[in-house]
Amino acid sequence: MHYLLWISGLLAALIAVGLVYQGLGARRDRRRYTHEGQWIDIGSGRRHYLVQKGAGQATVVFEAGIAATNLNWFRIQEKVSEFASTVSYDRGGLGWSSPCRTARTPGNIVPELHELLKGAGIKPPYILVGHSFGGLVVRRFALTYPEEVTSIVLVDPMRCEEWPPLDPAKEAMLDRGKKLTRVAIPMARVGIVRLAVNSLLCRKGRTAGQTAGRLANAAGNGGRHALDRIKDEVGKMPSEVWPIVAAHWSRPDYYRGMRSHILAVPDTVREMQDAGPIRGIPVLLLTPGKSMPLSDECVQRIGDNVKQVIATESAHWIHLDEPQLLIDAIEEMVKAAAPAAVAAAG
Repeated sequence: MHYLLWISGLLAALIAVGLVYQGLGARRDRRRYTHEGQWIDIGSGRRHYLVQKGAGQATVVFEAGIAATNLNWFRIQEKVSEFASTVSYDRGGLGWSSPCRTARTPGNIVPELHELLKGAGIKPPYILVGHSFGGLVVRRFALTYPEEVTSIVLVDPMRCEEWPPLDPAKEAMLDRGKKLTRVAIPMARVGIVRLAVNSLLCRKGRTAGQTAGRLANAAGNGGRHALDRIKDEVGKMPSEVWPIVAAHWSRPDYYRGMRSHILAVPDTVREMQDAGPIRGIPVLLLTPGKSMPLSDECVQRIGDNVKQVIATESAHWIHLDEPQLLIDAIEEMVKAAAPAAVAAAG
């Protein structure tokens, strides 16, 4: 009995230390890493975090992938802001934004984005750039507010026909994501996730990542899959944003938001599979060279003025693999949008 009491006391002490470590770290992160952006009230007590850079008549609006934040666009936004007004943001439930209150489908996200732009005083016309899941969001935005959009860039957009319920092949991937977030939420509360991601992304030298590796192995296949994805995706991002990524991924709310996005995938697929094509708005579709090009039928479902370009050196993250390809495409669209932007301003 004495031994059990000692073990229980030790566990309680470790949990208490972890809670303090997580709480202090979260407050420090918020003070240190949010100075570039601002929080915009979108109603009902919700505030979304927005980063605005550059100047110009038309505004380039960046929409990230399913569990990504504004940081995914860091390098692209820096370059594009040299010749245009730009906006990136964190969707509800991700990054520094308020927790989400609705299912993370494009139909629910688009009104939040529209209110965010309105609240920040960012007027149309907009050039929309969306990656992966974000590609579905910008498509829905263009269908909902076509008069506010001059052009769209889809960066390897999510293909509805490849996901449940249309295709059950990736059901296991969604299940793995759900299990991972279910484990990550309590681990993040007591600072274990913070310890792991800081070990991976914020330390240098031969011992960097060892703690993360041990914790990932302890978490099983889901943990190892997450670690591999971190190394693959984040490793392509500028090193100066790694500590901010670590701060995002240390928060329990991040995993709640990720889980909400994953749970909404079937409803997202149903919604966008039935969505009509975009009419009269130029769309540039960037497809990775390491994937099959979209068929003519799939392209026609997207819109009536779609040009597909193959990013020959890229995998899924084209904006990280071939950033200049995307930057050049956006610059062309900014120049093409200039007359419409001047007319709108007048």
